[in-house]
Amino acid sequence: MPSFDVVSDFDAHEAANAVDQANREVNTRFDFKGTGSKYELDKQVITLTSQSEFQLQQMLDILRQKLAKRGVDIGCLDEQEPETTGSVARQNVTLRRGIDPDLARRLVKTVKASKIKVQAAIQGDKLRITGKKRDDLQATIRLLKETDVDLPLQYENFRD
Repeated sequence: MPSFDVVSDFDAHEAANAVDQANREVNTRFDFKGTGSKYELDKQVITLTSQSEFQLQQMLDILRQKLAKRGVDIGCLDEQEPETTGSVARQNVTLRRGIDPDLARRLVKTVKASKIKVQAAIQGDKLRITGKKRDDLQATIRLLKETDVDLPLQYENFRD
């Protein structure tokens, strides 16, 4: 029976490379000299540290640019509010991975409401779509691409 998986993932190695490149750029830029601005990557959380919120916003723009160049979809970024304490401003940016249960249920409802002859099953942090015809699966992919989701989705493991 043909099937495919719907996942939300990113290449962690490319994300680490993008953070390293962003660190190098911040260290060489004149407007960041002597500010102690830096990026720190810990698992899936990137911590931006600088002197002001304005500089944090500039650093966030640099980070987005580097991630996009490296092929990491910036839709997976979850940006928290900046925190300013004294002369240090910090902001955490989480790289989201996997489909959360609420979104998975919403996607299953969307697939079922479309009346395409496929079955959708939630399997952990991914969605498995199975159907008898390859055309039905391709129609489901088109439907999910048109659905407004705040998370980048990838379609993998397509089996005929």
